[in-house]
Amino acid sequence: MFRNAIVRLPSENFADGLTSGKLGKPTYRKALEQHAAYSVALQRCGLELLALPPDSQHPDSTFVEDPAIVTSRSAILTRPGATSRQGEVPGIREALARFFREFHQIEPPGTLDGGDICEAENRFFIGLSQRTNEEGARQLAEFLARDGFTSSIVDIRGIRSVLHLKSGIAYIGENHLVTMEAMADLPHFRNYVRIRVKPEESYAANCVRVNDFVLLPAGRPHVEAALKERGYKTVPLDISEFEKMDGGLSCLSLRF
Repeated sequence: MFRNAIVRLPSENFADGLTSGKLGKPTYRKALEQHAAYSVALQRCGLELLALPPDSQHPDSTFVEDPAIVTSRSAILTRPGATSRQGEVPGIREALARFFREFHQIEPPGTLDGGDICEAENRFFIGLSQRTNEEGARQLAEFLARDGFTSSIVDIRGIRSVLHLKSGIAYIGENHLVTMEAMADLPHFRNYVRIRVKPEESYAANCVRVNDFVLLPAGRPHVEAALKERGYKTVPLDISEFEKMDGGLSCLSLRF
């Protein structure tokens, strides 16, 4: 059960962040409204929120999942693959210090984004991507092993349609994975019940299990129906402005 979450409000220059630019420029006011609705949803799922102020020096900093990974035993500070995001790490460490005593740190030449890490009970999937390299993955696997977790490395560099591993998969408990078609048949996931996401709804593969609920992007009826058929309580949320910046639901909070 999660009890806490850390979020960071988007800054006024949010639209200046990194993006493939395929969906147009986000509207700041709408992004604030969507972020507020997301925060309320986390609270209704039973979480106490720590809301950090906007950080205009780092336009991507609302995506707090990337500069840190949190487990039941420690916090792991990453070294984001985009140089412009590496300055986000000290602020996240300061916030996490309220909750964690044990810290690990990814060191050069390793790079690693939290969006490439999918936790499935006591196992972690580590994505090799354009942002996470082999050395970053190796260091993380070592930290996790010290804390009693197992891990597997999943190379997604050949899947050009995703930025991070969790752009295409989500673990939602009870041995269930929500997965986009391009990842569904990877051997790493053969022992899981896979809820396959149709290509036209692939963005919904990035959904989030929060205690008794699954948060998912609004407007993806097939994914929502598949979740409900399996007994999950769904909370659809409009996060269109964050999608424009290549972000998803999981990116917007650290949950622990």
